[in-house]
Amino acid sequence: MIAFVSGPVAALAPDSAVVEVGGIGIAVQCTPNTLSGLRMGRPARLATSLVVREDSLTLYGFADDDERQVFELLQTASGVGPRLAQAMLAVHAPDTLRRAVATGDEKSLIAVPGIGKKGAQKLLLELKGRLGEPVGAPAVGRPVTQGWRDQLHTALIGLGYATREAEEAVTAVAPQAEAAGGTPQVGSLLKAALQTLNRAR
Repeated sequence: MIAFVSGPVAALAPDSAVVEVGGIGIAVQCTPNTLSGLRMGRPARLATSLVVREDSLTLYGFADDDERQVFELLQTASGVGPRLAQAMLAVHAPDTLRRAVATGDEKSLIAVPGIGKKGAQKLLLELKGRLGEPVGAPAVGRPVTQGWRDQLHTALIGLGYATREAEEAVTAVAPQAEAAGGTPQVGSLLKAALQTLNRAR
C-alpha cells in the first residue's frame, strides 16, 4: 500500500499529475480540485490509494487523508469503482457526501455524472452509516466565494497554458461562474475551462 507520495511536481495534465519521488516519476490520477492546488516544480504531498487490476496498477491521489478514506469507503458500495468514487469527490467534498448520505439527499448524488435516480437511491441505502458523521460546517460542493478568477487562472498556468490562453479561458467560463449564484466550484470551472481550451486548439 502506497499511503502517500511526496516530492516536486514534474508534470500536470487535466486528470493526473506526475510527482518525482527519489528520481522516479509517479503518475497519480487526481480530481480537478486536487490538481488546482498543484504547481509545476513545487513540492507536493498527496495521500494516495493504489487500485490493483489484472492488467494495471493505478494510483489515485488526494489533497488529504480524509478524501482518500472517503474514496475507499465509497467503493464498498456495489457498482462503485475507483472512477465513479473519484467523480463523486470531484463534485462534492467529503463532508458534503457524508451529509448527503446522512440526510438521504438524492439530488446531491444525481449531480455526479454517471449516477441516476435509481443509482442514487441504492447508494444512499448501501452507504448509510459507512461514511461517518460530517465533521465540518455545512457546504455545497467546494464553493469559491471570492477570487475564483485568480484561482482558476493560477491553476491553468500550473497546467502549462500561456497567460493569454488562461485569461481567455477564465473569460469564457465567467457566465457559468455567475450563474452559480456567487459560489462557483473551482473544479467544475477548471473542467469547463479545459474544454474551452481544447476546442480552441
